[in-house]
Amino acid sequence: MEAIQRLAAHVKSRMGDLIRHKKQGGKIVGYSPGGYLPEEIVLAAGAIPVCMARGGDHTLVELAGAYVCRWLDTFCRTQIAYGASGEDPYYNVLDLLAIPITDNHVRAVSDILSYHTGLDIFPFGVPHMKEQAASDYYLHGINRFKEKMENLCSVSITEQKLKQAIELCNRERELFRNISLLRQANPSPVKGSDFVALHHGSLVADKEFMVDVLEAVYRHFQENAPLRESAPRLLFTGSTLAIGDLRVLNLIEGYGGKVVIEEFAEGLRPYWENVSLDGDPMAALADAYFTRRVPPAWFRPGTERLDFLLKLAGDYTVDGVVWYHLLYRESYKTESYYFPRRLKDGPGIPMIVIESDYDASEAGQLSTRIETFMHTLRS
Repeated sequence: MEAIQRLAAHVKSRMGDLIRHKKQGGKIVGYSPGGYLPEEIVLAAGAIPVCMARGGDHTLVELAGAYVCRWLDTFCRTQIAYGASGEDPYYNVLDLLAIPITDNHVRAVSDILSYHTGLDIFPFGVPHMKEQAASDYYLHGINRFKEKMENLCSVSITEQKLKQAIELCNRERELFRNISLLRQANPSPVKGSDFVALHHGSLVADKEFMVDVLEAVYRHFQENAPLRESAPRLLFTGSTLAIGDLRVLNLIEGYGGKVVIEEFAEGLRPYWENVSLDGDPMAALADAYFTRRVPPAWFRPGTERLDFLLKLAGDYTVDGVVWYHLLYRESYKTESYYFPRRLKDGPGIPMIVIESDYDASEAGQLSTRIETFMHTLRS
């Protein structure tokens, strides 16, 4: 598709854009994935937000052994290696790295990069329960981040600037939502790999360019009816789907499966909730990014995300669930033991659990297991 090709070309040349932006005095702000850092604050300050979401390379996992023990989530070890070794050029152009501390794995990224690099790191806490005190704490954290951005960029972030940024980001979320809802149709007009490519591109792309791409993609899928197919419809979910970590998704599609909906805490942009334009914009950001969003697996009580997955399975009429989490991501591994029972007792949908350390030695077993699961769904 032409629009997705344009996005790929834009992402490929993005580093040059960032370097030019820095030479002109602009600021670049990196942030860890997970959906708790409002890009609107960065945009309102005139800076460029970049999500640090690369992964999938076991070489970097091994390299992280020089900085941290191996008993850490695979993706977080990768970020430590990228940041501390200078192997990722995006880390090398950052003026600030914002890290919402969601669990001990992410905290380790913040602590170790702070020790081993000269990065200016801004950590702030994310509570694990949806209570008023927790919401107030999160709002306090993003207000501190707003002050940090004002000092970094020597600007005042006004309500008008914030609301303009919110409108732009709401449009991006709305387009992702509209494209996703098209996939409820049978057959779905959108390949899972294309939808993931759009998400991954959006994590580094210019925001206005990204909105233009999404509008073109949405028009394309509205105007072009898909061919009838008999592929098993799948919900793809888990802890992290990093940029470059496409092995499982490619195997699913290679063996004839159709991913029609995804839910990942890291690597996909949350798009189900817009930010209100009424009242205080900072309070509205806290409401959308913390209170109303579907939380990750480490949240307590741990029912909201699983209830949401069951709803997605029904809304998208899936035939099976592929659960993909990374090694040592304990909260997702725990859920993977009891969520299959909820699927069985409810809609009666089978589920396969895949755990990865980005290791090439996993390839044969992964291929066999996914091929067998696809065959089971067909039969």
